This record gives sequence, C-alpha cells and structure tokens, in this order.
Amino acid sequence: MKNKKNHSNNNGISRREFASRSALGLAGLTVSSTLGVVAQNTKTNMSGTSTNTTNRMLGDLEVSGIGLGCMSMKSGSYNPPRDKSEMIPVIRGAVDLGVTFFDTAEVYGPFTDEELVGEALQPVRDQVVIASKFGFNLTSGSRSGRNSKPANIKTAVEGMLKRLRTDRIDLLYLHRVDPEVPVEDVAGTVKELIKEGKALHFGLSEVAPDTIRRAHAEQKVAAVQSEYSMIERVLENQVIDTCGELGIGFVPWGVVNRGFLGDKFNEYSRFSDDSRFSSVPYFTPEAIKAHMPVLTLVREWARKKDATPAQIALAWVMEQKPYIVPIPGTTKLHHMKENMGALNIQFTVQELQEFRTELEKIPLIGVRAPETALTDR
Repeated sequence: MKNKKNHSNNNGISRREFASRSALGLAGLTVSSTLGVVAQNTKTNMSGTSTNTTNRMLGDLEVSGIGLGCMSMKSGSYNPPRDKSEMIPVIRGAVDLGVTFFDTAEVYGPFTDEELVGEALQPVRDQVVIASKFGFNLTSGSRSGRNSKPANIKTAVEGMLKRLRTDRIDLLYLHRVDPEVPVEDVAGTVKELIKEGKALHFGLSEVAPDTIRRAHAEQKVAAVQSEYSMIERVLENQVIDTCGELGIGFVPWGVVNRGFLGDKFNEYSRFSDDSRFSSVPYFTPEAIKAHMPVLTLVREWARKKDATPAQIALAWVMEQKPYIVPIPGTTKLHHMKENMGALNIQFTVQELQEFRTELEKIPLIGVRAPETALTDR
C-alpha cells in the first residue's frame, strides 16, 4: 500500500501518539465503565493478578465487552503471516488487559490461526471464551467450497478441539450458509455436539433474519457475527433488531472499517493490486474520498472525548445496543490496549442523536445495499 499521510494535533490522539503514551504508562486507560454495562467480573490474568473488566452477554454467554479477532495473525488474510513468537505475547497480553473473548476459524490459514490461539490460551483456558467457525470443505488442506453436512461439521469440530488444545468450543459458529444443507440440519447437528459437551453455544455468521429465526427455533443461537461499522451499516436493516428480539448477541467485525476509522488511511491512500484492500468496494479512491467526512466526524468526537478515532469507532458501535460485542483484529498489543480504552467512552442520548444526524448526512460509496441484509451471504 502506498499511503501519504500527515497527522495533525487537531485530530484527537493518533495511534502513534497513543502507542507512545502507552509505552510511558500515560495512556490513562482502565476497563471500568458504565458504557453498556451488563456484568462486572473479576478475572485472573496471565500474570496471576486480578483485573476488572466490563462484560456483556451473548445470549447466555458472558464475555468481555470487547474481544480480539485473531484472523490476521497467522492466516495471511490482510498482511503477511506473523511469527508465532510475536503473536502469542499479543494474545496473552490481551488477557492481561481483561479480554476474555477470542475469535478464530478453521478456514483462517487454514488451521494455523486455531493452532496459534490454542497454544496462546492453553495456560488460561478455563478463564477465556474461544469462538471458532466451520462451514467450508477443507479436506484437501485448502478451501474448496462450502460444506455444512453433519458429518463434515463433526469432523471439523474434532480438528478444532485438537488445534485449540481444548475439550470444548465455547461458541461454535456456522461460518457461511451452505445452500445444500437446511440451516435446521446444521442447528440440529450443533445441538448434538452441545449435548456431547464438545460445544457450549451456537453462533451464525453473515445470515439473514429469516435464517436466524429458523436456526434459533431448532437450537438456541447465542450470537450472530457480521461486518458492522459507521460506514457499513446495512445490518441495521432488521438483522441487529432480530438479534435483540430473540435474546441473541451481535458480534461485529470490521468496526474500525479495516483501519480507515482508526485514521490509518486518507484520500491519498492507494492499494497495490496484490493487497486485499484493493478489492474492497468502499476502498476505491472515489469511495475513500467520499468517506473522508466520516473520518472528520470521528476525529471531531475524538477531540471532544479525549480519545483516539479507533476508540470512538468502537464506542459508537457498542452504544447502539447493549448486546453488541465487537472483535477488532490486531497484531499489536498497544492497539489492543487502545481498543480496550473504548470501554471508558460514554455518549449521552443527545450526543448519540447528534452523531447519527451528522453521520446520515454523508453519502456512502461501495457499501452494501439495504436489501442484501435480508439474504444469506
């Protein structure tokens, strides 16, 4: 990626400034907050000391208010695969910060991300929640179509348990709907796995409201995962509200808009052809330019709240519903520390209305059409 950027002192606290403050112990971040508090819990961190964290509920599953998405660590999805020796300290450092919710999938790598997460969390396995996902045909060692047949689900879970070094998957997601398998059959298979103790809770990813209802009728769904941010708001078309109606948690990825709302890019940013970002519709030069007013709005609120843009992006999403638990991904511990600072940011009802009014004035380019939320992806 080629990126020309000038950080201004008027743009809130930049990530670079945050990293400097953090290294000096001046970031002033704790993880106690009244922002969407559902439960206060005390956990034991990797150092053996206690840390208080503001927790939320995904159905009946209690997790930290912000989780850690581990996809980019070893899978090579958005950056070259990082060395295990660099990533294990990030995951264990997140535990020390109060993170209890870690998200991965068998297709990440495939398999390498689960192996990393399993090794990193083994010392504190009973104090954390591990989520993983099935739904692809990986029998050849690489992804070759969707496969949610009951036999494949059971085989996938056996592999997950070995790679994650555990006897159960706390939150077992259907990663993508298999058009050849009714979702009721998938839910029924997971129900069997829950009865066997190999899974504890059931989740869905990138699904329509009708699919959520059908699956939930067969086996209680704890969480639905999909992309959601200030820029990609299509899930506000029935999906998030359906989760609330049924007592299901919502787990958004992409909350910082793949770095854009963290002030990582600007209108001069360009991506090389081999970058995954180059194929993202809202990252064309025209789209980035159109979305700069959103980043400007985030910067303004970062100044008001003495926060970083990334913290504002996370806090805004969390304020939309008390059952929303974002899972920002990172390969840097100081970014994880920054993310956790979002738990301290509060908005009044009036501030949220003001924010929403300004946000909805900004035309968006390259985002999903509202009707796409009503079909499985």
